[in-house]
Amino acid sequence: MLIARTLPDLRAATARLRRHAPALALVPTMGALHDGHGALVAAAVGTGATTVASIFVNPLQFGPSEDLTRYPRDEAGDLAKLEAWGCALAWLPDVAVMYPEGGATTIVPEGPAEGWEGAARPGHFRGVATVVAKLFGQVGAEAAYFGEKDWQQLQVVQRMVADLHLPVIVVGVPTVREADGLALSSRNRYLTEAERTRAPALHRALARAAAALAGGAAAAAVLAAERAGLERDGFAVDYLALVDGPSLRAIAAARAGARLIVAARIGAVRLIDNLAVA
Repeated sequence: MLIARTLPDLRAATARLRRHAPALALVPTMGALHDGHGALVAAAVGTGATTVASIFVNPLQFGPSEDLTRYPRDEAGDLAKLEAWGCALAWLPDVAVMYPEGGATTIVPEGPAEGWEGAARPGHFRGVATVVAKLFGQVGAEAAYFGEKDWQQLQVVQRMVADLHLPVIVVGVPTVREADGLALSSRNRYLTEAERTRAPALHRALARAAAALAGGAAAAAVLAAERAGLERDGFAVDYLALVDGPSLRAIAAARAGARLIVAARIGAVRLIDNLAVA
């Protein structure tokens, strides 16, 4: 596996790969890799594309009170996983490479970026959209792979690509879960033993709500009941909502493309999850 840390090295590496590969695929990550990232790499590698994974903890998407300095980092472990998963190139820029001195341009998304995570974390999606656009331009891949666990982020990136006519196909990959339903996340390692035992209640609440809504139940009553249940289980719920999947607008009843989304804290750890409503 090739490793690049500077733009000249990245350009040389991608040019070398393109001599032998019909297409490049990109898997953007912030490191602290787990099997959810492995599923993204597997989906990309499975198409026959030569796969590039980026590792960059993006300061622009963290708020002043968020966990940038605490965000888990394990470069050696991450590189070993990427190589084992079949990546051809790891792109590891630092902050100076990604945000050179004098930079004055960012992307401020609207539409699906508004509300939910956009409201709870002001500026977050500006950081996401800006860094993802930079990665697309740097790597030049024909396709990029994102997890559905970060559903709103996936919709923001897809909207940005469509609006800016960027020459990349954005592919969503289903959420990977533990056997008890907890969505894999780099932040799960911060859960205490007791919190980890309670954390799967988040997915169970979504599954119950999805079944009730698909059966025709009124959304307001279902969401209120599940929110109350999560709070009894020790969660501080930021939001639990039924939305139109692509636009993230709240809707009052289940329909084609509807999605349940949730964000809640248990102890010091903030978990997000989502589920399609059939």
